[in-house]
Parts: sequence; structure tokens; C-alpha cells
Amino acid sequence: MLVLWLAILFAGFGLVSANNRTAIATLFVCGLSVSGAIFLIEDIAHPLEGLMQISQEPARIALAHLGQ
Repeated sequence: MLVLWLAILFAGFGLVSANNRTAIATLFVCGLSVSGAIFLIEDIAHPLEGLMQISQEPARIALAHLGQ
């Protein structure tokens, strides 16, 4: 739903804005920013896999201490 809303928003800005390099560059940079934010949200949703991963070693150490 978020991606659909953002696509409609950017399409609306693209149709209404002037056809010059500054407007096109601004829309491109904003599109990259939004897509990067969505990518990071999706990557954070799965912390043990993906581009950025957290270490499983602290959990293993804690479980080893709990098992004693």
C-alpha cells in the first residue's frame, strides 16, 4: 500500500512539475531516498539475514549460561 501511494505521489509531482533538469534530478534523488528507506525497513525486519546482519554469538553465550 505504501509503495502504491508513493508511486501515485511521485507520478503526480512528475506530471505537474516543470520539465527541466533541476526538477527531474530532484524527483530522482527523492525517489532514491524513498526506495532506500523502504529497503532498510525491509532489511531491519529480518535481522539474522540480508545485507546487515546481527551476530548470533551473544545469544549462544547467554543460552549456554542458562543451560548450566
